[in-house]
Amino acid sequence: MTLSLITSIDWQKSSLLPVIAQDFTTGEVLMLAYMNEASLKLTLETGLAHYFSRSRQKLWKKGESSGHFQYVKEAYLDCDSDTLLLKVEQIGVACHTGRPSCFFNRIDITELPKEPAYKIENYNIQDKIYHIIQERKHADPKSSYVASLLHKGENSILKKVVEEAGELCFAVKDDDTKEIVYEAADLMFHTLVALGLKNIHPELVSQELERRFGLSGIEEKNSRNDSSNH
Repeated sequence: MTLSLITSIDWQKSSLLPVIAQDFTTGEVLMLAYMNEASLKLTLETGLAHYFSRSRQKLWKKGESSGHFQYVKEAYLDCDSDTLLLKVEQIGVACHTGRPSCFFNRIDITELPKEPAYKIENYNIQDKIYHIIQERKHADPKSSYVASLLHKGENSILKKVVEEAGELCFAVKDDDTKEIVYEAADLMFHTLVALGLKNIHPELVSQELERRFGLSGIEEKNSRNDSSNH
């Protein structure tokens, strides 16, 4: 990709560029992701695909957790300079589910079996649960507990969060370590369902905790008050 093509991208029109990753050898479409200006620059400088995560609101290198890197062989802008095609050498698999490609859900009325699911590796448990919650939004409520919660709606999910918070409080009062851990896990799980309902990745919560780290409680409270006054 020449410098003139890069400068033709209108980042004012949109700060994110849709990117299609395609297997350089087979031509198989692997995934769709997004790049901002910084991630495109890193991609071109390093030869490794870097993207911008809309859910985490941060730049990420493909494979940084899983080791499933994408080595960029060729890059093309479309005719409007607002979509990018990468032809890549894919190490491992492209999809977070462990499948070779993210495009495995065939939409038709045939009874063709889907590809078997592979074990999700090298993602933390919160990330795994978040992606499962997103998948369950389209599942039959009779087939999964998460799908049934999502089907019932916001009030039912929030009721469970409050209920699990109360049970954790009782476990703490009873000084029962096993129950405290069990109830804390229940509370965290249902909190993740609530976050997933609103498409808020738990990484954003982690980032907020990182931001607060090192601040005193008074400083943190004052910073919130200052922002609310603007």
